[in-house]
Amino acid sequence: MAAQRCAWRKCACSAGAVGSCSFYRALAASCCLPGGLGRSAAAAMQLLAGLLWLLVPGSAALEPISLSIVIGAASVLTGYLSYPSFYCGFVECCPGEADRPNTTALREDLDNKLFGQHLAKDVILKAVTGFRNNPNPKKPLTLSLHGWGGTGKNFVSQFIAKSIHKAGQKSKFVHLFIATLHFPHEHQITLYKDQLQTWIRGNVSACARSVFIFDEMDKLHPGLIDAIKPFLDYYEQIDGVSYRRAIFIFLSNAGGDLINKVALDFWRSGKDRKQIQLKDLEPVLSVAVFNNKNSGLWHSSLIDKNLIDYFVPFLPLEYKHLKMCIRAEIEAGGKKINEAIVDEVAKEMTFFPKDEKIYSDKGCKLVQQKLLYYWERL
Repeated sequence: MAAQRCAWRKCACSAGAVGSCSFYRALAASCCLPGGLGRSAAAAMQLLAGLLWLLVPGSAALEPISLSIVIGAASVLTGYLSYPSFYCGFVECCPGEADRPNTTALREDLDNKLFGQHLAKDVILKAVTGFRNNPNPKKPLTLSLHGWGGTGKNFVSQFIAKSIHKAGQKSKFVHLFIATLHFPHEHQITLYKDQLQTWIRGNVSACARSVFIFDEMDKLHPGLIDAIKPFLDYYEQIDGVSYRRAIFIFLSNAGGDLINKVALDFWRSGKDRKQIQLKDLEPVLSVAVFNNKNSGLWHSSLIDKNLIDYFVPFLPLEYKHLKMCIRAEIEAGGKKINEAIVDEVAKEMTFFPKDEKIYSDKGCKLVQQKLLYYWERL
């Protein structure tokens, strides 16, 4: 645990900064000692040495009253730093067993920033909350989010990350992999597998609550993702490391056509899209992704061994949902909503099918760029 929290930065020592540098080095050393900061006599002595350097340059002797002040200051400092709540006010710490997910913020984000996705809202909230409240999960939480671009998959992965780690995707415990950026060359799959295993092993060792997000799964080379299969399985530990409290999220456009067809069939039969249930999509979605050669999960052992907990479908967005996205973007920019401009922006988008024109073919992806043209009028 001490190693997880050893995040003090080293400082460069110059001739005029010896005392200050000694102090910070003492902090770093005491933090990394077994037993944690403030729980080791050696740590206290190193802190005391640092404070001595601060108060008295060089090797000048201390008067008794000065020595008392130094010892008292060191005692107070080590006492404060021994409390995780105090220490974690200055550096990011991995959530402990007592730390609960911010389900209120997760619910608010899903309600206010995700539109037209009743299935995703329900599944994500229940899955993440249930997993984090489980004191003894048997495996990591693994979610696979599917749908066309602009339907909210990336948004949801950010919401999940933020509910676990306050800094969200900026957290050092949240790791984003982009297929075309991090794994571009098919002939280097063996190297990528080794690197991926090493990265996940090292980061889960540092923080059991690590979150791993794999974007563009539909562009990932088939077979590569199977390298992480041992980490997603029902093992208590692998080489002394438990992966059961980690979260893995896959984002993919694969299966989007199937999802769109189901949504369109409901619309043509006069049914409300909210009548679509997870059971209408999840089984056929997993099979479709497994058999899709353009999917990173093609014939993957993760599906074959039932290691993906939820296949979450993201439905295509209708005209009304597009307008919700536009309003949200305007408010996020600190502007007052102008319904005339909302209509103008929405009408600039393209829709499908060709005859009915029901769904936005880019979802909400282009909303921000389109709004720039109208920003001066808001």
